[in-house]
Amino acid sequence: MAIAVIPGSFDPVTLGHMDIISRAASIFEKVVVAVSENSEKKYVFSAEERAALVTRCTRKFSNVEVRICTGLIADFAVGVGASVLVKGVRNATDLSYETQLMWANGLLTSGKIDTMFLPSVGAVSQISSTLVREFAKYGADLSALVPGEILGDVAIRLENVK
Repeated sequence: MAIAVIPGSFDPVTLGHMDIISRAASIFEKVVVAVSENSEKKYVFSAEERAALVTRCTRKFSNVEVRICTGLIADFAVGVGASVLVKGVRNATDLSYETQLMWANGLLTSGKIDTMFLPSVGAVSQISSTLVREFAKYGADLSALVPGEILGDVAIRLENVK
């Protein structure tokens, strides 16, 4: 069974993330969305909240599950039996950064984990969680950025974050 892991912070999950998850779900037999927990980052949503939001958005996919990852993504991927990490890339800067991580993850796993890059396309190609948080800070409409399943919850939470 081909298993892929899609790692990310998902703070919050966006339509761009959902595009990558949807496309990966059509390619792989099983997709594990790894909600990262990094002690160096400050999140608006807890890991549990982020995982719950992603779960609500991915219920329509029978081959997608969501888990929290607290360590190295390479170890997590090996632990779930994955052979590939799927990363969405929006631009050359993303690709450069993700290429470094690809090399590191391959090194950490002795080549057991590969990385597949899926370019962001169309209307979701420039969406980031940072952009969502910035729009929300000023009360902007988030409906073109965030999945409908979680739009209300995300807007309410982010309106209160200054």
